[in-house]
Amino acid sequence: MSTFEGVFVNDPWLQSQFTQVELRKLRTKFISARNQSGNVTIQDLPPVLATLKPFNEVASQDEVTRTLSDSYSNLAKELDFEGFLRVYLNLQSRASAKMGTSKTFRTTSSFVKSSTTLLRHSISETEKASYVSHINNYLGEDKFLKDFLPLDPSTNALFDLAKDGVLLCKLINVAVPGTIDERAINTKKVLNPWEKNENHTLCLNSAKAIGCTVVNIGTQDLAEGRPHLLLGLISQIVKIQLLSTVDLKKTPELAAMVEDSKEAEELMGLAPEKVLLKWMNFQLKKAGYKKEVTNFSSDLKDGEAYAHLLNVLAPEHCTTKTLETKDPTERANLIIEQAEKLDCKRYVTSKDIVEGSTNLNLAFVAQIFQHRNGLTIDKTKTSFAEMMTDDESTSREERCFRMWINSLGVETHVNNVWEDVRNGWVLLEVLDKLAPGSVVWKQASKPPIKMPFRKVENCNQVVRIGKELNFSLVNVAGDDIVSGNKKLIIAFLWQLMRFSMLQLLKNLRTHGQGKEITDADILQWANTKVKQSGKTQMDSFKDKRLSSGVFFLELLSAVKKRVVNWGLVTKGETEEDKKLNATYIISVARKLGCSIFLLPEDIIEVNPKMILILTASIMYWSLLQKTKGDEEDRQPEQEGDAVEQEGGAPEQDQGDAVEQEGEAVVDEDGDAQTKEETAENNDE
Repeated sequence: MSTFEGVFVNDPWLQSQFTQVELRKLRTKFISARNQSGNVTIQDLPPVLATLKPFNEVASQDEVTRTLSDSYSNLAKELDFEGFLRVYLNLQSRASAKMGTSKTFRTTSSFVKSSTTLLRHSISETEKASYVSHINNYLGEDKFLKDFLPLDPSTNALFDLAKDGVLLCKLINVAVPGTIDERAINTKKVLNPWEKNENHTLCLNSAKAIGCTVVNIGTQDLAEGRPHLLLGLISQIVKIQLLSTVDLKKTPELAAMVEDSKEAEELMGLAPEKVLLKWMNFQLKKAGYKKEVTNFSSDLKDGEAYAHLLNVLAPEHCTTKTLETKDPTERANLIIEQAEKLDCKRYVTSKDIVEGSTNLNLAFVAQIFQHRNGLTIDKTKTSFAEMMTDDESTSREERCFRMWINSLGVETHVNNVWEDVRNGWVLLEVLDKLAPGSVVWKQASKPPIKMPFRKVENCNQVVRIGKELNFSLVNVAGDDIVSGNKKLIIAFLWQLMRFSMLQLLKNLRTHGQGKEITDADILQWANTKVKQSGKTQMDSFKDKRLSSGVFFLELLSAVKKRVVNWGLVTKGETEEDKKLNATYIISVARKLGCSIFLLPEDIIEVNPKMILILTASIMYWSLLQKTKGDEEDRQPEQEGDAVEQEGGAPEQDQGDAVEQEGEAVVDEDGDAQTKEETAENNDE
């Protein structure tokens, strides 16, 4: 199985905006843009950018040229590779904002012809006002923020307050309590740029961990208080909070909407927004409303659906005038008056309803659901909800893998791992992201897939690729994934996550020199780091002493001295002290720059799989800093002397991965084994 080398960028945020596949391709394009002097300037870029997606689908070279001319005053400015990447992102983000999509342009629209529109990101003042109201309501009594709240929605106070990172971290904890250990947030009245950057790094890594999409949002964007990016992130956080109970596990009354276990499984696999629509239509059917609501925008503009919904949920507050009036704005005002009697008044105005504001209508419906869902627990159907409930450990692993997959930037969004991976498509997307070129897309079927054997074909290819990547998949077939075998799905996803982490470590050439990284290497590195300060060691990733959390705090302190406040650390002897240390570890690691998805319980219970990933993530961050330092030292003599081959390094030629005798694989508990040991276990 061929492998690939990493292309590294000094700016961590910039590095995070691209996959390695994209970086290798863009590096090649950058090199091809060199002029006769061997340099690259902005005016050299149009022929190159016009061949790249998404520009090649919607814009001519002349249009790209005009856009760059209007965006940059000095077209003769020389660019290094990082500068080229920034120009690429700038052009993409500005134009995509105009076209209404975050990643690609709508091919039905022409390329932006007015350069002035490219330079502005419009924001919705009503959305800003709603989110300000939300923040004032939920954080008004916060010990630190109360000195700055309430915010005035008519000003830019929201964006100014967000610049130090505290507000967003606190808002994440409101949405998903306990995500961030607030002891890790820098909360001095006046923070220096370094401390602000720590807060923003903690914020972005924590936002990913609760399910936010943070592509094209960097710490610098937050530090500058860019309104459109901040509102985009805040809207996601608020949405996660409002939809937190729209789930069969948390609201078992939703079982009233299903007839059998198959429908319950389908309900579990739906995104919260889809469940909310299903609930709304369920209630509207009771009210005799004939139309189906399929979105939170155009279907709600006339207010009729809202009127029927509130009448069936709160008949004591209903009035015939709401449906009798012909004016949509007047009807919307009556709807809001009726909703206020249920204490639903923070998110939407009559104008938002009439204009079909998707985000605010979603928030409004979610708030109605929270205050009065109109469902009762049907004892004959509660068994469906119980059937869908996993044990705590399995639920944690499902959440971890779901958040991890979604953070990779694959096209398919995973709402429920057990349901969404069964057709094999999202697993193929992940494999293609982690091992480019491994998937034969001609042999794959994209959802919706009606024929069961097509799902099996997808999953068979998933298993085949897994075996090529040396995953332990003895007696595993594609049908096991299609049938939803949770044990095997967890085993496969764990090996995928481990493979991803090891590939990242391998690509740090200054450490691995292209050699495979094993679990033993990670264990040895961690022990060596901690030993330098004369501290204790861990015997394995199963070492029960790790439950205290002290080892990982010592490791974090070893890679970055001042990142741990030892005055907050306990001895980790009681369960309560272990929990305090574990939550602190996760927040400190994210504050440092580690993208991790485990929960405190994984540390306390010493889950070997998650312990390995945590250690590897810290190792990756540490080695990445060394790599950057080495590259900066070499920069003067290598300026402009970029890698001359796609993804390659001039000093190394790593080629295909070589299978070595005794190469490590992972057993079910997450421990390293040699191939020979695995074979013996399989024979047994």
